[in-house]
Formats: sequence, structure tokens, C-alpha cells
Amino acid sequence: MKLLLTRHGQTDWNVEGKIQGETDTELNETGIKQAEDIREKLFNQKIDIIISSPLKRAKKTAEIVARGRDIPIIIDESISERYFGEFEGKTREEFDFNEIWNYKLNKQYEDVESTGELFARVQGFLEKIKQQYKDKTVIIGNTWRSVCSH
Repeated sequence: MKLLLTRHGQTDWNVEGKIQGETDTELNETGIKQAEDIREKLFNQKIDIIISSPLKRAKKTAEIVARGRDIPIIIDESISERYFGEFEGKTREEFDFNEIWNYKLNKQYEDVESTGELFARVQGFLEKIKQQYKDKTVIIGNTWRSVCSH
């Protein structure tokens, strides 16, 4: 399997430095342009399937990348962004951002998906697609900045 990872385009919350998590924000104009740039860069690349997070920002990015080509888009909940609960909509300065990345997340944050739960969810997803699409080129259109950057 050839796996290509993309991240959704920019949202207003990205610009404002807010934690999005499962909050379903839309792409802004820059985000749409970024998705179009990805589409251009990958247009001559053989792509068999796009698997996208169900969040609007990821789905819209996937739709733009697939536009003009016969590439199916599958929506998969297991690649949605980490759920940050009470911290969604806040900036990193408004809480201890590093603490919620502690692998053994302090249980004072019961409303937050733990890092261990997130990694297990992503690992399960990767194991599943490794079997289903072993001879395919797959784009994963996700919102995992948090997984990719930590």
C-alpha cells in the first residue's frame, strides 16, 4: 500500500490559535486554496481511494482533492481529530496544553480523549486499512495535526 497523508486546509480557528478537536469548523478561503494546491500537486498521482475524517474541514479538503477525478471518498470516524472536550475553542495559553498530552492523562480531564485512546484508535485504523487496501494508493485526509506533531 502506498499511503499519502494530508491535513485539512486552514480554518479561522487555526488562525486564531484555537483548539478545534471535534468541533466541526469550516475551511476558510486560505484553506480552500490550500486544498486546491494539494489537488494540483497530486493530480497526476495515481490515487485509488481517499479516506477522510467526518469533520467538515477534512471532508471539504478531500472533495476538493478528488474533484475532476473518479476517486471514491470514504468517511471514517476513526480518523477524526482527538476529542479535547472542555478545551475545544480555547487557545493553548488558556490551559496546560502540555498536560493534556501526558500519555497517562490525569483523570481530572475525564472529558478529554486520552493520548493512549487516541493512539489506539489510530493504530486500529491503520491495521484495518493495511489489510483492506494493501495493493492501493490511499490518501488519508485527516485532522490529526495533533498526532503528527507530537
